[in-house]
Amino acid sequence: MDEQAASQVWMPRTEFERIYGPQVSWTPTEARDLLDDLGVPWWVAGGWAIEAFTGVPREHEDIDLSVFRSDLPSVRRHLERDWHLWAASDHGLAHLAPGREMPEHAEQVWVREHALAPWRGELLLNADVDGRWQLKRDASVVLPLEEATWEREGIRYLRPELVLAHKVSNTRPKDDADLRAALPLLSEGQRDWLSGFVTRHAPMHPWCDVL
Repeated sequence: MDEQAASQVWMPRTEFERIYGPQVSWTPTEARDLLDDLGVPWWVAGGWAIEAFTGVPREHEDIDLSVFRSDLPSVRRHLERDWHLWAASDHGLAHLAPGREMPEHAEQVWVREHALAPWRGELLLNADVDGRWQLKRDASVVLPLEEATWEREGIRYLRPELVLAHKVSNTRPKDDADLRAALPLLSEGQRDWLSGFVTRHAPMHPWCDVL
């Protein structure tokens, strides 16, 4: 689960779970089975997307599933019967009871079965421009979803360079490890795009020298 959504400060997993409760995240395959007949696009971002691309196993505290914010009503109808949904933001957590409006400031939905159950996943609400994917870190980057993602075994994943672009603003050791795993496998075009993005948005970032 993305701790920054609730506190803006990264914390150890044990501390997060002491405050917010345990996490036992879905795998991408479990998410596929759950969302198979959702009827709107969804995709896997974050560390699971990097692992799928590289084949390099890594530890996962959570799973980042993304949907277009405009599709949230469909997502809620699909999940609300069996799951409790919570709006997450730097304002904290708010229970999204059926019929309750999603706060404008909230950009994530956390999911668990009930109050005594662990958190299973989070849905990142992605902006779109006429149905095209838009990069949160740079609104000028707009792509058809088919170009922003790739698919395997019925699961759509965010492209690795786009995942890594999201990690630039708050890089942790596991993000450095993701870059090391992905870099040899990126095409020249993917690497050039990521290098340009980091140079523009974080010119003093250590990744500038690596790229």
